[in-house]
Order: sequence, then structure tokens, then C-alpha cells
Amino acid sequence: MTMTVQDYLARRRRYEVGLWALFLLVQWVAQCQVKLIDNARSGQGFGNWELLVWEGSSLLVLGALLPLMLYWDHRFPLRIGQLQRNLAIHALLTLPWSLLHVAGMVTLRAGVYRLLGQVYDFGDWPRAFLYEYMKDFRTYGSFLVLIYVYRFFLLRLQGEASLLGRPDRGEPVEPVERPERLLVKKFGKEFLVNVRDIEWAEAAGNYVNLHVGGRVYPLRDTMTNFQRRLDPDRFARVHRSYIVNLDSVVEIEPLDSGDARIHIRGGNAVPLSRRYREQLRSGLA
Repeated sequence: MTMTVQDYLARRRRYEVGLWALFLLVQWVAQCQVKLIDNARSGQGFGNWELLVWEGSSLLVLGALLPLMLYWDHRFPLRIGQLQRNLAIHALLTLPWSLLHVAGMVTLRAGVYRLLGQVYDFGDWPRAFLYEYMKDFRTYGSFLVLIYVYRFFLLRLQGEASLLGRPDRGEPVEPVERPERLLVKKFGKEFLVNVRDIEWAEAAGNYVNLHVGGRVYPLRDTMTNFQRRLDPDRFARVHRSYIVNLDSVVEIEPLDSGDARIHIRGGNAVPLSRRYREQLRSGLA
């Protein structure tokens, strides 16, 4: 069975976690092979299990630190107008990133050694940390590059949307206060989508993901700005990160926490925060 882009997007977070786990596993296998060969050639006398633990602990902590990198990238995105400033910020963030990485992997290694009745020696801390920091600096940069390359190709496959007021030929293509259509660019082609067909929208980093008929189109905007452009009689904010089309609401399911869950036409569900509950009820009324 062939997987479509929309199938991937529907389970995007799950697939992304799996891809990162696979990437780190491949890195662990490849690096261990190199270390084992070098150890055999040099005759340093390290046990094979030690090499496996060293590389495994390092990559395990790097995987645990990925959400932190994604959060920093959300706060300081590398985009035009902020590139130089945010690049400098990311360069500074490599220091706490490396400190967390080294502290985590040393803790893991020491724990494994202790279980085996041995003592782990990280060596001379200033010199050893400088060596690890130089590697972590490159790793941090490599991960950022991978993240942005992945997003670039995903956007090209997914198609990127922009809000237009008058997309007809011969007329100016300028945003208006209440745009009626979306212009979606995908693989060099352009097509139109009616704004009223948007079923729900969710915040996704520097984008707002628009869900239309089972498809997802990213719009470069903030939720607050996007909400201002929508018809308040048709769309309502239901959560800090979600907007719904009132015509798409099928059911509101109360939760024990005091919040609720909104069931959308097509089988999807989005959270409803208590602070937006009355606003939603007024819109539905």
C-alpha cells in the first residue's frame, strides 16, 4: 500500500520520532564499528562493551535533547530578517547544550560501570569537556541543517498557502481584511482553496497548519494574526493553538479536567480550553 503525503502528515509526529530514532540507531551502529576497528588496530585494550556504552550513552542523551533544540529553534527561527541575530544565539546555546549532553552521558556511563562493579573515569574535565564541546558544536549545527532541509522538502511536498483577496487574472493579488480564498503553491503549480472550506487550524512553529478536506496546507503566520483575518461568525478560537470552523463542529465532549474535546467533521478532534468555552458557545448559538 502506497503512503501519500497526507497519510504521512496525519501521523507526522509519530513518523518523525521514528525517523530520528532510526537515524540515531544507524549512527550508533556506524560509530561503534569504527571504534571497534580502531580499538583492535591500536591495541588500546578497551572492552568492546565499553565502546558500545560510550557511543550509546552519547547518542541517547542527544536524542533526549532534541525537543530542547526544537524549542530553541521555535524561539529563535533561522529566517530572513533574523538570520544573523538568531545564528549568534544558537551558537551561544551550543554551550548549555554541550553541558547537558556531557553531564547526561557521563551519568549514564558511570551508572553502567557501577552496575558492573567498575568505576568510570571521564578524564581531565576541562580538557575532556573542550574536546566534547567541539564535537557537540558540529553536531548541533548538523542537526539544525537536517531539520531545515527536512522542512524544506516537506513544504514542497505539502504545498504552502497564502491568503488572497482577489486571485482572479488581471486583478491585483493583495491581502484583504477578510480573504475568501487561499492560493496554494505546490511543485511549481498554483491552485485555489476557499477559506470557508478550512475545517480547523493549528499552530505549528512559524506556521499555521490549515486542515481542508483531509489535506494540510501550511500558512506562514501566527495564530493571532490569522484569526484577525477570519470571519468571526464562521471561525472561533478554541485553544491557544487551535481555531475551528463552526460549521465543522460535530460534538463537544466534556472532560474530567474541566476542559473539553471538540469532534470535527471527518473524525478529527481538537482540545477546547475553558477560557474559550463561552466564546465557542456564543458562536455556535
